[in-house]
Amino acid sequence: MLKIGDIQMKNQVVLAPMAGVCNSAFRLTVKEFGAGLVCAEMVSDKAILFNNAKTMDMLYIDEREKPLSLQIFGGEKDTLVEAAKYVDKNTTADIIDINMGCPVPKITKCDAGAKWLLDPNKIYEMVSAVVDAVDKPVTVKMRMGWDEEHIYAIQNAQAVERAGGQAVALHGRTRVQMYEGHANWDIIKQVKQSVSIPVIGNGDVQTPQDAKRMLDETGVDGVMIGRAALGNPWVIYQTVKYLESGELIEEPSVREKIDVCVLHLDRLIDLKNENVAVREMRKHAAWYLKGIRGNATVRNQINECDTRNQLVGLLNGFVEEVEAKMQGNAQVV
Repeated sequence: MLKIGDIQMKNQVVLAPMAGVCNSAFRLTVKEFGAGLVCAEMVSDKAILFNNAKTMDMLYIDEREKPLSLQIFGGEKDTLVEAAKYVDKNTTADIIDINMGCPVPKITKCDAGAKWLLDPNKIYEMVSAVVDAVDKPVTVKMRMGWDEEHIYAIQNAQAVERAGGQAVALHGRTRVQMYEGHANWDIIKQVKQSVSIPVIGNGDVQTPQDAKRMLDETGVDGVMIGRAALGNPWVIYQTVKYLESGELIEEPSVREKIDVCVLHLDRLIDLKNENVAVREMRKHAAWYLKGIRGNATVRNQINECDTRNQLVGLLNGFVEEVEAKMQGNAQVV
């Protein structure tokens, strides 16, 4: 079973830290589907130190989410250490994660995120400084390299281990790949064999069978699921059950999907406010509707919604349409 420092997870399934997505409302919803560990979206070290209001709100943790990993990013040692100390002393996060995988230019141009991948020495220096400054376990989320010519995944993971990092989550893509192409699971296997700390594999885990295959082929200690869980927290539950028993749980009904979507919306409203939450929920609602036949019209209408009542009314109306069609088809048969 996955254990990071003295934090024991109940299973090997981890929710990836996705920017703009992994707030408390989403994390708690995924947690209730059985995730062993959930990871918060990355926050800027400088924004923490400047006491930026939006950033401070992002540090909110519902105790029902735990165990939880809170991710910070930065390019300078002093500010990263200070931000880590703040998270250590002022949040109930179980783990402090350092982002060195984010491929977005506005992050890398600050010498943060994936920019670290080019310099194992910097990784050692930065991680060891954070480890020395905090009590919580420190982990790192990284990609396999900057580009195909600069793949230092093994050296970088070893630098994390030497620095006192307690685990590495490795996405098997380069920074240049962004989210395109295929993840390289072979490099994940090589990293797992080169360090003794836990390694969590990430990249192209879309189904429970993918998760099992990654565990079997690479020997990792945990699997991280990201984009596959958008609008589909059931994939977490299905994966946990499949890894435990080999049983494949059937897909949820349209009604079940929309009920969870509305629960997610209401949590988001509690977390933010109705106006902000409904706007943010538009993309999530579209994800919940993905794969349901005949969703094109309602997906377009969702983008015009400004209130909870409008959004919930549209979603419930769509479910009733789908159920009526299914009933009609059943009668025809």
